[in-house]
Amino acid sequence: MNQPLAYVHPQAKVAKNVVIEPFVNIEKNVEIGESTWIGSNVTIMEGARIGKNCRIFPGAVIAATPQDLKYEGEDTTVKIGNNTTIREFVTIHRGTKANMETVIGDNCLLMAYVHVAHDCIIGNNVILANAATLAGHITIDDYAIVNGLAAVQQFIRIGAHCYISGGAMVRKDVPPFSKAAREPLSYVGINSIGLRRRGFTNDRINAIQDIYRYIYLKGYNVSQAVSIIEADFPATPDRDEILTFIQKSTSGIMKGYSRIDKKNG
Repeated sequence: MNQPLAYVHPQAKVAKNVVIEPFVNIEKNVEIGESTWIGSNVTIMEGARIGKNCRIFPGAVIAATPQDLKYEGEDTTVKIGNNTTIREFVTIHRGTKANMETVIGDNCLLMAYVHVAHDCIIGNNVILANAATLAGHITIDDYAIVNGLAAVQQFIRIGAHCYISGGAMVRKDVPPFSKAAREPLSYVGINSIGLRRRGFTNDRINAIQDIYRYIYLKGYNVSQAVSIIEADFPATPDRDEILTFIQKSTSGIMKGYSRIDKKNG
């Protein structure tokens, strides 16, 4: 840790075996866990809480003040879990009084030039590919993948195990287990490849697919589809996760891929 070309504020709490490369700047009110590596030219500002075994690559800026005109200097944080990798020039802003923290979970990968704005809550095992951009107050559940150059509007939620295509403009909530693509963002199937990689059985995948047929492919509106699924499908954790997500959505869920879209595509 004793790198003479790096600046570590005397009040920062840095574990003894953290590796800090030259030209790093670490401000006060920062905590960094064991075995984390911090590459050159990284800036870690007040309010950062970084877990164990993380890797932060050159040029990243962690816990900068929010780009929110309502921010009034309140004492907020960025919390980053264990075993998370943050690549070159990622920017992560701390929370505002709305949520008081920005959170990134364990085992996440944020590729180069990703931006995570204030008050976002990112689950475990999430991948944000190159230059994915999150506005404020976004929630992304476990194992979701947001591909490169995607932009997510504020207050959106992306469910667990989702797959968002590159360049997507995400203006509506994306229910769990689904794939989202096209413009405007549309349901294009379930993330069957990702689910198989994570140990979902074929029967479980087929059951999820059947649920989404009622939501997106049979001509029902969302309320009708939810009522049919509640009545006709056996209660399972996957079914209940989908229904709870839809019922709690404040932005509305993404649309289906309509016939008109197909003709124009």
